[in-house]
Parts: sequence; structure tokens; C-alpha cells
Amino acid sequence: MSKETIEILAEGGKATASPQLAQSLGPKGINIKDVLTKVNDKTASFKGMKVPVKIIFDTETKGIELEVGTPPTSELIKKELGIKKGAGRPQLEKVGNIGIEHVIKIAKMKEDSILHNSLKAVVKTVIGSCNSLGVLVEGLDGKEVNKLIDEGKFDKEINEVKTEVDEEKKKILDDQLKEVQANNQGDLDKIKEKEKPKDEEKKEEGSEEKKEEKPVAKKK
Repeated sequence: MSKETIEILAEGGKATASPQLAQSLGPKGINIKDVLTKVNDKTASFKGMKVPVKIIFDTETKGIELEVGTPPTSELIKKELGIKKGAGRPQLEKVGNIGIEHVIKIAKMKEDSILHNSLKAVVKTVIGSCNSLGVLVEGLDGKEVNKLIDEGKFDKEINEVKTEVDEEKKKILDDQLKEVQANNQGDLDKIKEKEKPKDEEKKEEGSEEKKEEKPVAKKK
């Protein structure tokens, strides 16, 4: 069998015919419409994002295989929340709170690029990344959520592959985040206060070094 590969950058769920596809697939007798349908089905979760896709086709059987690339999990989480960076102190500083549906959505995006034996396993991997960024899931930290998953708490959402969050739940998630941030603020302030003297000492040391380095003017 003879296989060939072409690589395209497709808009999630909205790939369209291009000269590249026509020139590569047309002469081989590959149905471009069918290819686009498969690409769009596979990239539907990446709405609004450009996704690298490898199209592997057999010139004899006309069979098609797709390999969809994805951005890093941390980038997908930040995009879902609309934030630019994670927390500096993720154990206490919380920069966002996402629902299990958001996590499932990201897990589906990463499913092909993570070794796993179930969607639930990928969901738990995504939650681990949330924890590292200082992002809560359902108002809880990663360890607590993964424990609930092991207990079957979110089996319904995972099995039904729920990826949408309604406005009412978005408000609940927002309120949960504010509550946790308020509860953690005291501990964060204490840490910052402890670090202040060290920062001031470094500044003073720097000033002293500059004074010592300053050349002494010679008397004429």
C-alpha cells in the first residue's frame, strides 16, 4: 500500500476546500468533501482556533486517517478562562474557576495526544494542569476534584460528554472563585509581608554595592 501525507492549518470545525487540498487529493481520486467533513468533525471542539491537521491517505484504497495537533493543555485552559497567565502561587492564589464541562471539552481536544485508557483519565490529567495554574474546578482544587471523579461524582457528565455551561452555572462558578479568593487573601498577605523585608534587604545591598563601585574623585 502507498500512503501519502499532507499537512494543513484548519479553522476548528470550519475547514474549507483550498488549492492545496485540490492539487493533492483531486488527482488521487480522493473525495475532498468527505475529507473536509471528517476534518470538521474532528476539530469541532477547537472553534475559533487554528488547528494543525495531518491528512494521511492511501492512494490505492482511498482510505483516510487524520492526526489533529493541539496546543498545550495549559494554553487551552487559559483560553477557556480568557486569562493570559497562571498564578505565581497556585496553592493559594486562584486565577479562575471552571466547570467539569469545560474540563471535558479540553479533554476531548487533547484525547488524541495523551496516552490514556478512558476519557475520564484524560479529564484527570487536565485537572492536574488546572491545579498547576491556580485554576479551580467546580470551586475545588485538583486533588479534591479527582477524588470526587474516582468516586463517580461526575460520571454522568463525562459519559454524556457534556461540554457546555449555562449562564446560571457560570455565575455559580464566579461566586465560588470570589469566595475562595477572599478566604485565601489573608494567607497571601502574610506571605507577601514576610517577603517584604527580604526584598528591602536586597535593594539596600544593591545600593551599597553601587556606592562602593562609585569612583572617588581625585583632588587636583
